[in-house]
Amino acid sequence: MALPNQETVNYPSFKLVIVGDGGTGKTTFVKRHLTGEFEKKYEPTIGVEVHPLDFFTNCGKIRFYCWDTAGQEKFGGLRDGYYIHGQCAIIMFDVTARLTYKNVPTWHRDLCRVCENIPIVLCGNKVDVKNRQVKAKQVTFHRKKNLQYYEISAKSNYNFEKPFLYLARKLAGDPNLHFVESPALAPPEVHIDIAEQQKNEAQLIEAMAQPLPDDDDEAFE
Repeated sequence: MALPNQETVNYPSFKLVIVGDGGTGKTTFVKRHLTGEFEKKYEPTIGVEVHPLDFFTNCGKIRFYCWDTAGQEKFGGLRDGYYIHGQCAIIMFDVTARLTYKNVPTWHRDLCRVCENIPIVLCGNKVDVKNRQVKAKQVTFHRKKNLQYYEISAKSNYNFEKPFLYLARKLAGDPNLHFVESPALAPPEVHIDIAEQQKNEAQLIEAMAQPLPDDDDEAFE
């Protein structure tokens, strides 16, 4: 879905909507991909920046038109025009701010009201920050709704490609699709403690074996 003022491309392209509370790092995440930052277009009627991000796969080139709000989510909700014709989505929260995780179900509900049955990835951003408030084992929403979940750090490029690869595989219907070259990313602004993050990832795997809690809120008491 290109915008009216955007050239269409002769390879597969998809509208990717990115939602989540303000300040969770959605814009930073998208802008790590330098070509998308270079080519972005602004659509003032609905206050959206659209960044075309290209990825090279073993099945050819694909493009995600990443729709990034210009901060209107701070005023509660987004207009349906933002979601319409969305073909895939990323819901982002900040692991250092509990409220942003508590609001994930609301973003999911708003998204699914307009876009039914599209592939969605949940991303917990800022895992490079030492004092995370939402522990890996407390992240259960994706299991309830059968979403893919990734821990990411936009500023260190950690796991940057994983959400896009997951969505590309779902959209192509090909679990063996893979990226054949890395996108041009801005250099890391911070460095992540890989050993610490490996512990978090191990916690996630352990949590998968546990029964789901009745209510996410209990985890935050």
